[in-house]
Amino acid sequence: MNIAANVDEEFRQAAEDGVTGHTLFADAPHSVSFNKLRKRLLRQVRQAFDDFGMLKGQKRWLVGISGGKDSYGLLALLLDLQWRGLLPVELIACNLDQGQPNFPKHVLPDYLTKIGVKHRIEHRDTYSIVKEKVPEGGTYCSLCSRLRRGNLYRIAREEGCDALVLGHHREDILETFFMNFFHGGRLASMPAKLLNDEGDLMVLRPLAYCAEDDMAKFAAAMQFPIIPCDLCGSQDGLQRNAMKDMIADIERRMPGRKDTMLRALAHVNPSHLLDPKLFDFSALMVTEP
Repeated sequence: MNIAANVDEEFRQAAEDGVTGHTLFADAPHSVSFNKLRKRLLRQVRQAFDDFGMLKGQKRWLVGISGGKDSYGLLALLLDLQWRGLLPVELIACNLDQGQPNFPKHVLPDYLTKIGVKHRIEHRDTYSIVKEKVPEGGTYCSLCSRLRRGNLYRIAREEGCDALVLGHHREDILETFFMNFFHGGRLASMPAKLLNDEGDLMVLRPLAYCAEDDMAKFAAAMQFPIIPCDLCGSQDGLQRNAMKDMIADIERRMPGRKDTMLRALAHVNPSHLLDPKLFDFSALMVTEP
């Protein structure tokens, strides 16, 4: 399938028909640069669908919406593809209100109602649990993430969903890889498609090939009502921040390395690593002439 050609043809036909797509794109820019950005992101999401078989047997997705640029962008791209008839899946947006002080509770339900998206707002005070359990100076992210994920799994089951869909992008995947590499002593990252431990839900990351900078530009152009994180987003000196800075520095000095590193995660050669569980080194023998 030539995904790039298909996306270009879909945009050409839509332009001829005088339509811009889903209603949330009604006020989107009509510039050439924005259309190129939108097409690139749609192409990358569709490539992830194809490469990881994300649409196989799927009927209903729970889309996690935090109020950040990436989750807003994820929802917009999925709605765009759904409107074009390229995503035959029912979407339910879900925000987990974690009880953070000064959280603007009206923003997400008002926005989701305005664009006509079915949604569920779940109130769970995980903020207090994290603040209580994590010692002074400790990192909130790990516990906060586990509590949030557990609640989202529960909600997905209650809503009869096949998958939980999250807005992690290229940089998230690379940062996680290097965190595991430097601090965990293992080669692992965020997979684009994961079966949960119970075996009843898929976790999907359709933005796996999308660059964070593109998602930021997309969010700014779409004027999403961004809600900042006052928990882990407020901490300095996090390991993930250090990985982000390191990767950004590498990209500045050697442009294109982010894409190269992402491709490396998709081209693994077990016989050239050091894990005897993945490759039977003991069976290697010199064959006689």
